Formats: sequence, C-alpha cells, structure tokens
Amino acid sequence: MTLEPRAGAAEIEAGTGRIVYHASSQNPAGFQAGIAAALGLPLERVRVRVGDVGGGFGMKAMVHPEDVICAYAARKLARPVRWRATRLEEFQAGSHGRDQRADAELAFASDGKIVGLRVRLLGNIGAYATAGGPVINLFVGPKVVTGVYHVPAVDLRAQAVLTNTNVVGAYRGAGRPESIFLIERLMDQAAAEMKIDPAELRHRNLIPPTAMPYTSPMGETFDSGDFPAILKRTLTAADWNGFAARRSAAAARGRLRGRAVSTFLEWTGAFFEETVHLHVLSDGGRPRVRVLTSMQAMGQGIETSYVQILAETLEVPPEQIEIVQGDSDVGQGLGSMGSRSLYIGGSAMLTASRQTLDQGRQLAARELEAAVDDITYRAGRFTIAGTDRGVELAALAAKQPEQRIAVTTLQKVGGASWPNSCHVCEVEVDPETGHVEIARYTTVDDVGRVINPMIVAGQVHGGLAQAAGQALLEQVVYDASGQLLTGSFMDYTLPRADDLPSFDTFTDEGQPCKINPLGAKGVGELGAVGGTPTVINALLDALRGQGVQDITMPATPERVWRALKEARGARTK
Repeated sequence: MTLEPRAGAAEIEAGTGRIVYHASSQNPAGFQAGIAAALGLPLERVRVRVGDVGGGFGMKAMVHPEDVICAYAARKLARPVRWRATRLEEFQAGSHGRDQRADAELAFASDGKIVGLRVRLLGNIGAYATAGGPVINLFVGPKVVTGVYHVPAVDLRAQAVLTNTNVVGAYRGAGRPESIFLIERLMDQAAAEMKIDPAELRHRNLIPPTAMPYTSPMGETFDSGDFPAILKRTLTAADWNGFAARRSAAAARGRLRGRAVSTFLEWTGAFFEETVHLHVLSDGGRPRVRVLTSMQAMGQGIETSYVQILAETLEVPPEQIEIVQGDSDVGQGLGSMGSRSLYIGGSAMLTASRQTLDQGRQLAARELEAAVDDITYRAGRFTIAGTDRGVELAALAAKQPEQRIAVTTLQKVGGASWPNSCHVCEVEVDPETGHVEIARYTTVDDVGRVINPMIVAGQVHGGLAQAAGQALLEQVVYDASGQLLTGSFMDYTLPRADDLPSFDTFTDEGQPCKINPLGAKGVGELGAVGGTPTVINALLDALRGQGVQDITMPATPERVWRALKEARGARTK
C-alpha cells in the first residue's frame, strides 16, 4: 500500500516522435526497457521520467499493463494520455505480496544445537508468472532460510504455483520476511517445547564471528557479522531480564504480557553493479558537482546520503552538489530495489569522488608543472606540497575543453551484503476483547557503516510498521469464486500511529561490509524482515499459558479472542 497510487502520463516528444513516459517508478531505465519491449520499439524511442515517488515497496519496480496501454494510446492518437489508479484499482491490480505456506521441521540434539532443517515451501504467485513472483519464492527467499544459525543439513523444496488471485510479487523484503518468519517461529516453538529461554537457544546456535566469512548450507557467503554481540546488546537495551516484573504488573491489570526475541539477517543488493557519471563544473568560481544516476529516490531520502558522501570526499559544501535522477536519458542501470541504493549506489558515489580527485591531481600537475605525487588536495584546491602554489578545483574544471571534469564510474561489489539485526518485542493482550498492544519494541541493527543515522532509523521504523501490519491487521481476502472482498480501506486495515509504540532502535557499526568500498550494508527492508515473527512470537508467548500454541496471521482481535475461547473450551472438556 503506497501513499501514492500508481499513475502515468505519456506524450509524444516534438521533433523526435519518441514516447516520453512520466512514471511513479523505482527504476526509470527498467521502465524504459519494459515499455519499449512491449511495444516492439527500439530502446531509444522511449524515454522515462520520474519525479517524486510516494513510496515504492517493490510494486513500482515493475512495468504494469496500464503503463503500456497508456504509452500505446499516446502513440496511436499522437496526443498526451494519462491514467491514475483509484484505491479500488490498486487493490485489484497493483501487485500483492507474501502469500506463502510452509511445512517445516527443525531437529535438535540434546544440548539444544540444531542438526537439521527440512522445509517444503508453496508460494502463490497469482494468475501470471510476473512481478518477480517465481524468483522470490524459488530463489531469493531460500537464500536466508537458515537465518543466522549454523544448520549442518538442509532439505528444502520450494514451489511456485499459479492461482486465480492477483499477481503476487515484490513487497518490502521480497521472500526474506517469509523465510525469516519460518525459522524464527521454529526457534521459538523449539524453545517452548524444550523449556529453554528463547534467547539462550538462539545464542547456542548463532554462527560465531570467528567463522566469517561463513558459507551457509544454501551456498551463500556471509562476509561479516558478530551475531552474538548484537544479541547481547539488544537483550541489555530491551531489559530482557526485567520482563518478569512487567508481566506481573500486566497480570495485575488483567492483561496477558508476552515477549519474543528474533535474531536474523537478510540478503541485499539485488544486482551487483551500478554506473554513475560525476561532473565538476565552475559556478561563479565555485565548484558545482553534478552526479547523474539511475538510482531512484522514493521517499527514503537517499539523495541526502549521496550528498553527504560526495561532500565529505570532495570537501565541498553540500549546497554545491546536485543529484540528477529519474530520467532514462541520463542514467542507465537497475534503479532502487533490494536495499541496494546505498550499498551499491553510495559505493559508486564514493568511488566516483575518489576517481575525480585522482583525475584532478593529474590535471593540476600538468597545470602547475609539477609531479602528480607532489599534488595535495584540500577543500576544493589542489596545491603543490610544501608551497602556496595551487589551482582551485572550479578553475581547473573551467580550463578543460568541455569546461568540466567528467568521470564515469562502473561500480562493482563483491556480491550481496548481509545486514543483520536482533529484535525484542513485548505485547499485552486484553483477554476479554482479544486486542493486542505492542508495548515495547527494541532493535539493534548491524547495517555496516552508517551515513545518516536519522535515515537509517526512519527506514527501520517504516519496515517495523509494515511488519506489525502484516502480523496483526493486513489481509487480502477472496471468496471462493475469486472475487476480491478487501477492495478499500473499509475492508483492509493499515496500521496507524496509535497502533505502534515508540521504537527504540540502535545501530552497530562494529562489523562494516568487507566487499564494497563504503562499508555499508543495506537497511531499507531490515525492519520488515524481522518484525513480523517477533510480534507473532511475543503474542504466542502471552497466549501459551492459556493453551494457545499457534495463530494464523493477521492476529486480529477476533482471531485472538476465538483462540483464547477455544483453548478454554479444550481445557474444560
């Protein structure tokens, strides 16, 4: 559910006759390729432009049929054509997310160490195999099915099936939330059955930092991470040992209080290279830095992080830096998805900045008739070391044949990044109504190097809100004939501010990423990956003493009330 529904406008460019499509998109170049392919046109006959995007969450990473029809109509009529989805149309035709069932078994030795995992996944991808549905269920999700635990043996079978529902595709986390939900539910159930503290059971099975780089049974290599340290820090921040007093206080008020801890990681990056173009120009004697990129802001504030990286490396004021995005004419690449914007895009900004300074030293050495090794740089000026002779960056750019210093950088990274986290949630349940309140929520997130703490916190908060919505409120419902029953906000419940606590989020920079130059790991989907199992496990911890062992999501008040009623009935028989 994006704040801004899908929309588009197509026009025919005067003089060239090509289609210019204005989209709300995470991936302008991908949209260009999709529309061109659907209409049977050469790539250069289509241009895609993107302005501000009111949320993407995966749905806006793909071309939808309406986009193609809009572009086709504009070309056919030689007139501008626009369309905008209503909320009902979004429920009916905007891609959905997370429709997966699983049968799984987790085997332990007598000391609580995992010895094997067996999983059978069945993922609905809707009526058409598009929107990444098969990839999410068969390829991406299984990458993290063992989580942060040492699992010696895995037997996994994943299937994607076609049904009569709407297309099921990418949604924040795309496969990783489903797999982490599975392993974390198994871990909590095991802890309950073996009567082991759930934090202790996790600690016994965490991959130690000495094992890094670690190759999982799924063939994935984790480059860095100290999972035990993150767990320890989170338990302290959440006052894990003080829970008993809070549970007793809740009981005195007639409430059932439960807690849960989740330790997990996720796969980020999606595609492992990106190209940026960095130009330094002279603007009234001051350097003007302009960077062209195919990465796309969609509310996450990524432009701010890019400017911070560039300003720090080039030592120029932020107001002299311009990020140009949202245009297939100026940036070709894979856009923003899979938490790759900073991990790969930010790395590209850093590398391009360094290459610009290297090129600048070469040019300054020529200008000043000095050796390159003698040229130093500080705050927009190249200087011969030990002298006051130098040349300003802006002046140097102005003297070039095109009045600019231009660098094109193809940034490649060494594979996926593996941000990891620990969440602790406490909930309170009103047994008379089934209402669930998230009372406390604490996270410690290892996202490698942090460029902007407020943006990181915002990304974690947003993901947690969506995770809580999935756990407690949100559900798409069809009747037996395939008729959608949840077609408006009257029928489909989104979390509001008063459904959520004030999250306590912390970051840990002790384990920077080792396979990109920036040291950053992805963060955009981390909250959504770990939040859902943590909320559900906390709820079940509250209900387990009443005889409730499992509950279907979303755990609405009615479902919780019915589960308690049925458990009471079973005990009295």
